Amino acid sequence: MTQQERSTEDRPFPDAAGSQVHLRLLATSDMHGQVWSYDYVRDIPGQNAGLAPLGTLIRQLRSAAPNTLLLDNGDSLQGTPLTDWAAFERKGNSVHPVIAAMNALGYDAATIGNHEFNYGLSVLQDALADATFPVVLANLLDGLTDKAPTLFPPYTILEREVRDTSGRNLSLRIGILGLTPPQVVNWDAKHLEGRVTAQDIVESAGHWLPRIRKAGADFVIALCHSGIETGHASHYAENAALALARLPGLDAIVAGHLHQQFPGPGWPMIEGIDADAGTLFGLPAVMPGFAARHLGLIDLLIEPDTTGWAVRGHRSNLVPIPENTPDDPDVIEATRSEHEATLAYVRRPIGHTLRPLHSYFAQITDSPALRIVADAKRWFASQELATTSLAGVPLLCSVSPFRAGGLGGPGHYCDIPAGALTLRHAFELYEYPNLLRILRLTGAELREWLERSASIYHTIPSGSRDRLLINPSYRPYHFDIVDGASFEIDLSQPGRYTPEGDLAPGGGRRIRNLSYRRRPVQEGDTFLLVSNDYRTGGGGAFPGCTPENIVFSSQIPVREAVTRYLARHDPTDIALRADWGFVSMPGATAIFETGTRAVSHMDDLPRRRLEAAGHSDAGFARYRLFL
Repeated sequence: MTQQERSTEDRPFPDAAGSQVHLRLLATSDMHGQVWSYDYVRDIPGQNAGLAPLGTLIRQLRSAAPNTLLLDNGDSLQGTPLTDWAAFERKGNSVHPVIAAMNALGYDAATIGNHEFNYGLSVLQDALADATFPVVLANLLDGLTDKAPTLFPPYTILEREVRDTSGRNLSLRIGILGLTPPQVVNWDAKHLEGRVTAQDIVESAGHWLPRIRKAGADFVIALCHSGIETGHASHYAENAALALARLPGLDAIVAGHLHQQFPGPGWPMIEGIDADAGTLFGLPAVMPGFAARHLGLIDLLIEPDTTGWAVRGHRSNLVPIPENTPDDPDVIEATRSEHEATLAYVRRPIGHTLRPLHSYFAQITDSPALRIVADAKRWFASQELATTSLAGVPLLCSVSPFRAGGLGGPGHYCDIPAGALTLRHAFELYEYPNLLRILRLTGAELREWLERSASIYHTIPSGSRDRLLINPSYRPYHFDIVDGASFEIDLSQPGRYTPEGDLAPGGGRRIRNLSYRRRPVQEGDTFLLVSNDYRTGGGGAFPGCTPENIVFSSQIPVREAVTRYLARHDPTDIALRADWGFVSMPGATAIFETGTRAVSHMDDLPRRRLEAAGHSDAGFARYRLFL
């Protein structure tokens, strides 16, 4: 951080009057269990990420502003082997390591993200029991009617004594409202179905805001674990922060969920979004990325008036962890034993592989890493179905590249060398605690599933040169390859689905020559598709994911199925296949971006021709794909 930047953050309102108060809000979001600056999946120290180094920055920024609140916006208790260890292996009365770290830093309040429910309500409630700060959530109800009480307190009012610029102490009451995507009741139906009702984010906030004000809040801050939508916000929207900003009674918003950075470059110039000023419809707002790499900073200049308090100035910013920032010693001390236990956990041996397992080319051809996951899911499902009436139905398997760049950057790829496999490699192959689910789909639904997946690609006109292949608006884990089916993708046609899973205006059809065991798939054919509870619960809005189509539900996590498969097939070997590809387009090329270490695995490209084409500004290796 430069001296000029430090000066601006120490004195954001140099012309403040004596009766005015500088209130500073520091915010984290989507930490996903990144407490230590350590990559447990690769078993190496990390770089400039984690609540431990971020804690040092937090203390620095807090010391420069005596009236400071530290807030968390959810998705903190899931996401690394540390949080899996805490959910499944932690014994006794020890404090959850993420909660211990947050306690050590003196958080003032937090809300709950959708991933907090991945391990079940009892695990979540056990973790939160040791929090020394209030945790609020307004739009999930503990019951099956709209009259049920909220699952957690909907809001809290923090009473703080603040000091104005003349040195006078004043009393301030700050309301904190919590909100999360309502889709969580579908994504984690295994834990919430039959118990919890979700409400629309904006409608819930509209209900509670007048009540918070009536209860005496001078200011209200929304901890909204929801993204900033850039299109039309529908009822029950997953990403509703922009629509939320229109409501009267709010003074600031902390957004999240999408792992994006706001304010910052790259945001569209549409009504309500000012990415330079860091405002949503004039309200100061931040979205501080993910994995505790950035800290959201909102400075408010407020003063009492005849009706209470009024905002006279504001400034929003994201502050990255400066290079070589030391860890906060209190965070390290509070979580050291849990960190060491997690290292022992991920180093447990589970098998061997005879070839490297990677995901560098998973979006253009068969991938060794995805091949292992598909084989493991099919093996497990076949065992479960062997004695049922479904045993003879054609069995397919959907797999997604969780580690395929995206917002994780050019190092976010699966890259496991040949040799011994430990539990950390199972996390690298499958990082989420999803449960295995099996759907019954028709041939028509199978085709639509593939159309949804194939929409991730930009349209490549015939004869065009070097168009970017992947549309970055689509998330890598919403790209499903259906293993066991053969098909081609016609990139000259527009994608049929939007990034949110809606039918795209003017969308076409890209899937060609869809077949199963060399026989063309008919619309009325029946298939079983092995998937996971996130996808079948509506994650990604894939066609055919309805409750009536689910024919088998397992309580075994997919990662556990992968671990068992690797242990029972030791040593593990795989053979790549060429069951899917692109319709030939002579003369056309596209630019495919991947990790820099992909160059070591160029042999894993059946029927693909690539040549090096430099690097992107973000550090990805670029390859020219000849279509």
